[in-house]
Amino acid sequence: MTLKPPETAPTDPANSTIAPGTPRSVPTDTRSASRSTRPRTLDSHELLGEQALVLIRHLGEIYRLQTTRQGKLILTK
Repeated sequence: MTLKPPETAPTDPANSTIAPGTPRSVPTDTRSASRSTRPRTLDSHELLGEQALVLIRHLGEIYRLQTTRQGKLILTK
């Protein structure tokens, strides 16, 4: 069985409300996502990559997740 990488969203922000590079298989509406009994664990590098800042949309609000010079994470609204 061969696994294919997920299809990604368009990289032109003018044509999409989904962040560039977001896999289309990731639900953008958390109400439709199934609740697991065990939370997922993500490595911060999976979210941030080489960037120090990423914007996260949650229930219509935009949050900023960023790293500090000391390597700590800060989440702000």
